[in-house]
Amino acid sequence: MTRVLIVPAAGAGSRLGGDVPKILVPVAGRPMIEWLVDLYRPVAHAVVVIAHPSFSDRLRGPFEVVEQRERTGMLDAVLLAASAVARARPDEIWITWGDQIGVLPATVKRLASVMGEAPRPAAALPTVRKPDPYIHFDRDATGRLSGLRQRREGDAMPAVGEGDMGLFALSRDAYDRRLPDYAAGVRPGAGTGERNFVPFIPWLAARDTVATFPCTDERESIGINTPEELRFMEDWIATRSA
Repeated sequence: MTRVLIVPAAGAGSRLGGDVPKILVPVAGRPMIEWLVDLYRPVAHAVVVIAHPSFSDRLRGPFEVVEQRERTGMLDAVLLAASAVARARPDEIWITWGDQIGVLPATVKRLASVMGEAPRPAAALPTVRKPDPYIHFDRDATGRLSGLRQRREGDAMPAVGEGDMGLFALSRDAYDRRLPDYAAGVRPGAGTGERNFVPFIPWLAARDTVATFPCTDERESIGINTPEELRFMEDWIATRSA
């Protein structure tokens, strides 16, 4: 089973303070991109990092860098890796946000196992239940993902919601065929002005099989967007190491 990991990482990291691009911000002494490369090394045969031209030349490592000149959203970032994916000809395409370094190896292993089930799903992802959610998946009476609510787009949110944790696996067909079909009809969000990737998941679930499973620990779903989240992740990493 061959996999390409796409890491959309064009963010400037302004909410973290300083002038270091987010993907290069050190966490417990190591840049975020190093944590991600090590975490996915056992399952990913190639890594493609989507970066803004303002810092793309500062990225060095065992990965390919593709530039996203305009920060138009995660959907466009994921699509920019299409040429690299075509060259690698993988069985699966995995996607993770550049600040999701807390994902546990057990969750990575479970995702690989779920994608290896027969028949193989078009997509799979771990989910997390949280109060006051930022993202929430709706489900229909059969349990299938049927919609997505986003706080940043002004949607009404439940008190407790089920959201993604910035990690997704797609079959080759889902990436090559389904994702471009979806993207052809997507306009920028009214609240953000960006084209988000996550709404693709319930769209795909209406047309093909999308498998979900609970994350190993809800703390692994925390992305690093603020100094407080950075300190939390460093403390948790230290606890895990001990």
